[in-house]
Amino acid sequence: MTGSVPDLGRVVAAQRKKMGLSQVEFAARLGRSETWVSQVERGVRHIDRMSVLQRLADALDLPVAALARSEAVTGPPKPEAAVNAALALSASVTLAAMVDDRAETVSVRDLAAAADEAWSLVHASQHAGVAALLNTWLPVAVSVSTRGGSKDRRQAAEAACRLLLASAAMLSKVDDPAAAWVAADRATRFAESTGDPLLVAATVFRLGLVFQAARRFDLAARAIGSAYVALTSPKAPAGLPSDSVRGALALQLAVVAARQGDAATAYSWLEVARPLAERVGSDRNDYNTEFGLPNLLVYEVSVAVELGDAGRALAVAASLDASTLSAERRARLLVDVARAYAQVRRIPEAVANLREALTIAPEQVRSHRSVRELVSGLMGGEFARDEGVRALAADLTER
Repeated sequence: MTGSVPDLGRVVAAQRKKMGLSQVEFAARLGRSETWVSQVERGVRHIDRMSVLQRLADALDLPVAALARSEAVTGPPKPEAAVNAALALSASVTLAAMVDDRAETVSVRDLAAAADEAWSLVHASQHAGVAALLNTWLPVAVSVSTRGGSKDRRQAAEAACRLLLASAAMLSKVDDPAAAWVAADRATRFAESTGDPLLVAATVFRLGLVFQAARRFDLAARAIGSAYVALTSPKAPAGLPSDSVRGALALQLAVVAARQGDAATAYSWLEVARPLAERVGSDRNDYNTEFGLPNLLVYEVSVAVELGDAGRALAVAASLDASTLSAERRARLLVDVARAYAQVRRIPEAVANLREALTIAPEQVRSHRSVRELVSGLMGGEFARDEGVRALAADLTER
């Protein structure tokens, strides 16, 4: 349930004042911060869960329908890459693999190279190539994993898993959680067949991201939390790759808690991840998690923004050297920084950061739900006549 926030904000502010409550008093009634209430009323924070909308309605002594009458925010058409990847996932890959003659001639090194390339494209936010690689190489990888020599089957299964996970990552970034869910779920089968617990955990990590994109935070917390606990077992793998995967899972648990409004839990998970990030450093990318010190700070910014703590988000962002981050992560950071600036009403800075993100990863940014919600809120509120906001809104709709 995603409402038109400026309309919702006006209703909340009017009813709060009618009840004679200050923002501080109303925030205490809700169990939220004054900043959170202010952001809702100003149209820079969207309410996208019915449970939160119901809590607002109860605190305002209003029926929930009174807060849910505005139109939903709609996104642009799905990018061609997302459409092509979904079509590839819809094909009968297993049947195609059974009759694919290339399984007898292809090298597992070629399959691994295709998976490496897919992930390189994901990190560079070049999505069209990911869909093409999935369509070309997944049937071959599946075929080799079932019909190849005994030494090749495990490596082919790993390649199939990584191709599917790259596709799930791309589909989540362009806001197609349904197709991303299919890709991540299929990857699980191949991960399990490799016998690599870290690859299985990395698959759960990706599935948790898909659950978050689908706003199923309960499923995300359950899946990611169970994987984290499993990797703390004495029998779990040790070393830096394990630290990377465990750290990445901890960061996702921090984000899930933040999106549920639980600041204490969110920040505690960041502290769990910190010593792991210090051990991993900044030059690794185990299991395509990009986990390390720079990524820890990226997530700290994201968590702070989700909690409405714009001051902390901007301070952490200012301390971060983003030059070592992939294009995808830099764009994500810039979007969160823009959201933080919007929360403190520094709209020119918000627009500038979104423009920079758009330059780095245009398809990702145009499809990003947070970007759509932020710009929709600005266009529907007091900044609707701001030339920078209007120009940005127009540029975001271009393909």
